[in-house]
Amino acid sequence: MTATASPLPLGAELEQPLLAVEAALNQLGDALARRDTAAIEQHAAELHQHLARAVQSFREAARTGGVPTALRHRLVRAGGLLAAQREALARGNASLDRALDVLIPSEPTGLYGAGGRAERRSLGGGGYQA
Repeated sequence: MTATASPLPLGAELEQPLLAVEAALNQLGDALARRDTAAIEQHAAELHQHLARAVQSFREAARTGGVPTALRHRLVRAGGLLAAQREALARGNASLDRALDVLIPSEPTGLYGAGGRAERRSLGGGGYQA
């Protein structure tokens, strides 16, 4: 009879990738709060890698016997935190875009140009001249 190493219990196998995701989410949240762009990029890349590993681990666990309820709830909570961070970032980007549009308009908005001539946007690239 040969002795083989017993595999880790399912919960322990899933705990490590989930802890890595939770830690990366916390680090990303801190970087977002500090507005540290270098740290945001670093932690976002790390989070992406940890999420990919966790999803793969949870997918395999679901095929072979199921995921413990407590870990499933933690993964859902992590997904909710990720969605909240993504939403906050999207709101910040939209706010920045609006501020830039006010400061630096992309196209003339008036009906008349500096020389008093009418300015109209042309859809086809051509225009009419009388």
